[in-house]
Amino acid sequence: VSINKTLQRVKKIIRYAIAHELMEKDPFLLHKAKQVHLDVVFLDNDELSRLEQYPFEKDIHILVRDLFVFCCYTGLAYRELSELSSANIVTGFDDKDWIKITRQKTGKPLMIPLLDRAKSILTKNHDNNTDKLLPAITNQRLNKVLKEIAELLGIKKKLSSHTARKTFASTVLLYNDVPISVVSELLGHSSIKTTEKHYGKVVNKKLSQQMDVLGKKLDKD
Repeated sequence: VSINKTLQRVKKIIRYAIAHELMEKDPFLLHKAKQVHLDVVFLDNDELSRLEQYPFEKDIHILVRDLFVFCCYTGLAYRELSELSSANIVTGFDDKDWIKITRQKTGKPLMIPLLDRAKSILTKNHDNNTDKLLPAITNQRLNKVLKEIAELLGIKKKLSSHTARKTFASTVLLYNDVPISVVSELLGHSSIKTTEKHYGKVVNKKLSQQMDVLGKKLDKD
């Protein structure tokens, strides 16, 4: 994936050079990037529940668990999490609290409902002496502690803010019948095609489960 992204950046520079007559030919004219299909790694309901309820002894494990779970219920990326302030919490049209941010990656404005589980984490960890809503921790430190947490819980998946974001999209939203168009909006994707590309398998699995339930219901009738 990183190779394709690097090539995209190089191609952009090449197009600029050709447009300004700094180059005559496009060396990538016949090049076609290979499609890379990666499985979406996320926590299922059982793993997320175990993580939320596990009686950690170390304060750093408790804090990092809270930050990870917060991302699982908001879909925020690490940078958005670290920069979250009181100014980002607004009252929505429904008189409930929402997170209002601009997606760092796409520049797209976002409104994310502040679910009760995420709100309780803010209440628990907020330091009134700072404008930031959650304690500061480097991404490197966060990932290191998440690795320790995964080992403690016996979770054979790499935990990161990306995993939490995908858990939000998959386990919290799609598996609870939230339409993929809404999921796309809450993730701040530039288009629904991006969401379908990453979460198509999740949608198909959910559809298969629903059809199984329907089949059993029809058999009873």
